Amino acid sequence: MGPLIKVFGRTGTRNLRIHIDASVADAYNEQGWRLPHPRSDTEVALHSFLTTFPTPSLDRGPDIFSWSTEGQSHPVFSSSRTWEVLRPRAPTQATAKHIWFSGATPKHAFHLWVTNLNRLPTRCRLASWGLQIQTDCCICSTQQETRDHLMLSCPYAGVLWTEINRRIRDPVPPFSNWSHLIQWASSSTSLTPSVLRMMVVQALTYTIWQQRNNMLHNQTLLPPLVAFKGINRHIIDSIYTARKRRKFSSLMALWLI
Repeated sequence: MGPLIKVFGRTGTRNLRIHIDASVADAYNEQGWRLPHPRSDTEVALHSFLTTFPTPSLDRGPDIFSWSTEGQSHPVFSSSRTWEVLRPRAPTQATAKHIWFSGATPKHAFHLWVTNLNRLPTRCRLASWGLQIQTDCCICSTQQETRDHLMLSCPYAGVLWTEINRRIRDPVPPFSNWSHLIQWASSSTSLTPSVLRMMVVQALTYTIWQQRNNMLHNQTLLPPLVAFKGINRHIIDSIYTARKRRKFSSLMALWLI
């Protein structure tokens, strides 16, 4: 029936003659339940409910407690089971298996996941929260700083995409929006497998956001060609580290031309 205070209200403690802080033991003695004769339908329902299970008795052993999740009782508390019950579940996204692929750099994969959900604290997003700040791009100062601008249309990103287009044998199409980019990165051809495409996108988005923060907080910015050297070095190192895996065995020849 739930907490009795919610069933009977504040007057229930007076009608049932039980203190608001009483325990089960306070409401029972050797003669039975210490409850007055029922005077309402709710009290009748309570008396009827109490007859459906055995009365408390020391002969039945001491009281015990257990944790119950999804109808199953457990002798000890399980934080993992509790978390599974409490956390909100969303449908699995189709891009998850492409972003969280085996061999990905964890920090790059996590950053791309946040970027894909459009959760980066760009200036436009911060302004939408009520912060009184400028919304111009930290890097180029020509357009509003949004995710799509930073990663796709900013001149700084344009130089990086040009260098990547020189390395990848399949031409990289111009991306009109973020969904177009993810669709390209999740697809695959013999010359540019999806693993290589996703590695490139992860390294590029991570580098652009890193340089954006560097410009915002330190007023310094690496030239895009210098930043691309870091992207190139990371991709080479990642491929070399996982070179014995089947999906990575041919990537070095496809990246180094």
